[in-house]
Amino acid sequence: MTAIENGRTALRTCTLGQLSPERAGEAVTVVGWVHRRRDLGAIVFLDLRDRSGIVQISCGPDWTEAESLTQASDLGAEDVVRVHGTVRLRPPEARNDDMASGQIEVQALRLELLGEAAVPAIPVYRTPEEELPSEELRLQHRVLDLRRPELQQNLMLRHRLVLEARNYFHAHGFVEIETPMLTKRTPEGARDFLVPSRVHPGQFFALPQSPQIYKQILMVAGFDRYMQIARCFRDEDLRADRQPEFTQIDLEAAFIEPEDILVWIEGLMHRLATVAGQDAPLPFPRTTYRDVVERYGSDRPDLRCPIEIGDWSPVLQGRGLRIIDGAIDAGGRIRGLVVPEGAGISRKEIEALEGHAKKAGAPGLLWAKRTGEGLSGPLSKALGLEEADRIGLREGGLALAAAGADRITGPALDAVRVRAWEAAGGRLEGNAWLWVVDFPLFERGEDGTLAAGHHPFVMPHPEDMHLLDSDPAGARGLAYDLVYNGTEFGSGSLRIHRSALQRRIFHILGLEDGEIDEKFGFLLRALDAGAPPHGGIALGMDRIVQRFAGAASLRDVIAFPKTTAARALFESAPSPVRDEELAELHIRLRSPQGA
Repeated sequence: MTAIENGRTALRTCTLGQLSPERAGEAVTVVGWVHRRRDLGAIVFLDLRDRSGIVQISCGPDWTEAESLTQASDLGAEDVVRVHGTVRLRPPEARNDDMASGQIEVQALRLELLGEAAVPAIPVYRTPEEELPSEELRLQHRVLDLRRPELQQNLMLRHRLVLEARNYFHAHGFVEIETPMLTKRTPEGARDFLVPSRVHPGQFFALPQSPQIYKQILMVAGFDRYMQIARCFRDEDLRADRQPEFTQIDLEAAFIEPEDILVWIEGLMHRLATVAGQDAPLPFPRTTYRDVVERYGSDRPDLRCPIEIGDWSPVLQGRGLRIIDGAIDAGGRIRGLVVPEGAGISRKEIEALEGHAKKAGAPGLLWAKRTGEGLSGPLSKALGLEEADRIGLREGGLALAAAGADRITGPALDAVRVRAWEAAGGRLEGNAWLWVVDFPLFERGEDGTLAAGHHPFVMPHPEDMHLLDSDPAGARGLAYDLVYNGTEFGSGSLRIHRSALQRRIFHILGLEDGEIDEKFGFLLRALDAGAPPHGGIALGMDRIVQRFAGAASLRDVIAFPKTTAARALFESAPSPVRDEELAELHIRLRSPQGA
């Protein structure tokens, strides 16, 4: 048993969280930060905090040394103190059921001030009614923000989940291997962070967007099963669920089929969910990319919402609404969803839903309500009661529809599906897990060019190999995503393990042989050394912790996060570099255009 586990160190006998009514009468020495002080004149109460909990310390003239009692009255918030005293049961009328230690206190015999704190720039202690300071201010004073019990609980949960993942994969024969942080620039869909080389003027390393190529090479090298808690970097615009540096549970295995990965990850998620107090009933449901996008408009739907999207074109075409007929004539469809009990949603709420659809790229939404008085709303012009029945619009319901190409209607209806359900009083209960499989191997841009659907190393579906020449955009890949309550937890695939096929995929993506050899020659040479069939997955550790902890943002589960402007406010990074330091790296800054 380690010192942390048993709590004892040279300066304390136990942690605050180890104190309990069973230890009443025991002499203890505890340490921590002053969470708050209540001075009642003759008696001073301190709430003392360490990462294991909070315990009340009582200082009074009948049991505390006079010098320590005076010192207790002068203590400020966040001062670090050491307390020698005795564990006592609180009188029944003084017990605090809102605290885990609310039945006990430590009567202080002597206090020692170990570290004096300046007046905190932001409060660590606050009442439930008090709002948090702004996030920007909290990030500037992250050392104080990290003392909040909520953030400490989040980071301790993160620790337990990472430990559980390592133990799980160790038990399944995986070997943890660290891959390079300074690596070769290989485009994977986002911008790289570049690191200049001092000893090789004009040349740059890149920070890894993922360990993808290295873990494939490890399979070729004969390590059947690899895993890593991997740090990854992407220089892209940020959102609440994105950070420029992030952590993945990364794994790869050889001589497998997709089923092997899916079963391993289901077992892992069941273990992690148990640690976090969540549920993950096995097995997880599975559906194809084509099916899930048709039914929900997204490849990561929140299945806690039961509403599905339907194709209403056969019902509404030729019913007199120009916007519908025009969209269908242009090759699009009219797709919609029905919200049971949605007739009570106000016009203002419907306008808000339409705003979300517009942000997703649609020109607007058509809607109709069905009440005892009949049908109302713009869509009702194309609906009779028979048509309403055919699309599932019953009395008390609300129909929402979008017209156009699927790339417009899908995202628009996805943007309103859950919001409309909640606006009608629906609740998102329990946890909904989903595997989405058979993703498109390529995506076609508006300019007609092809891009990799996941990344360029995905093995084509064996049934679609013939499409690589005739219709590559129609080919599927052996790729799979794990979705939890509408959040993508992980993405993976079987990999191409033959260099000729890998080169062929690069050609389809528009790369010439010279560029292929320059960027990916080391991977192709490795595949030519005798590569086994292999595949893997990467799971977003930050997202998993955030969702399991119920945190509002990734920044609440990362010790030192960046802002949405990619700045580290606590340490003031990024920061300027002196000209002489840049010269050592053979770099000279140019003024921005127009400066």
